[in-house]
Amino acid sequence: MPPEIPADADARRAIRPVICYPTHALPVPDLALYRRARDGARKVDEVIVPPRDAACFRVPQGGFFRITGTDGPQVGDLNLWNADDLSERFYSGKSRALHGTHLTAGERMWSCFPWMRPMATIIEDTLGWYGIDEFGGSVHDVIGTRCDPYTNALLSGGQYHHCCHSNLTRALADETGMPLAEAENHVHDVLNVFMCTGFTRDTGQYFMKASPVRPGDYLEFLAEIPLLGALSACPGGDCSTEHSSDSAACYPLVVEVFAPAEGALGGWQPPSPNPYDRSHGRG
Repeated sequence: MPPEIPADADARRAIRPVICYPTHALPVPDLALYRRARDGARKVDEVIVPPRDAACFRVPQGGFFRITGTDGPQVGDLNLWNADDLSERFYSGKSRALHGTHLTAGERMWSCFPWMRPMATIIEDTLGWYGIDEFGGSVHDVIGTRCDPYTNALLSGGQYHHCCHSNLTRALADETGMPLAEAENHVHDVLNVFMCTGFTRDTGQYFMKASPVRPGDYLEFLAEIPLLGALSACPGGDCSTEHSSDSAACYPLVVEVFAPAEGALGGWQPPSPNPYDRSHGRG
């Protein structure tokens, strides 16, 4: 039996929302400084991420990295860790709460508790023009977790081993020498690079649609702390139809790492860990 609609239902719905986490107190990244430093930086590394696979890369604190689409439309799932302590890793949920469902230039990838500080700042986004489309879709989301073999097994009954979760697990295991089971515990919710997603307005379900990314489009970051990254070239390709299978056309992604000239980031201060004292009321 459906619930009875109260007489003041419209009045309740009409209450205006408030922003949960106003961000006016957050430090504003100096994008002009970051971009000047990037303009004079030299390329020091390049990693090719094969289709339906993942690869790791490392970026020193104060370095830059760029993720570029190459041969065709392709989305990527990005994990970041503190290169010196893998227990500090990207916190997609808090990044979403602070910035919104999709990230772009001037916004940050925040780390988990208890550190909760910027790990990387987006300094350039060639898809920044996309905005929010008529379906509520936008690019570079922090709402989808990553395609994974567990959900696929529940929904299809199949065993598929090239979901982004498995790709990231293998890449981290290969990079660190960890057993797969140990590496899997470090894999976390991602930044969905180039992926176009949103929520349906009628059912509130997570949707994906063909990514607007084209060869040459890129997303570029400043590493605020020393980073170990892993990027998966999603088996869904541009995610226009499905993922967790080999049916979609997939293409490589390229990660380039750049070192700024000495002194180019003058005045920049690496972020300190979160100042909360961690007493939790029992200090």
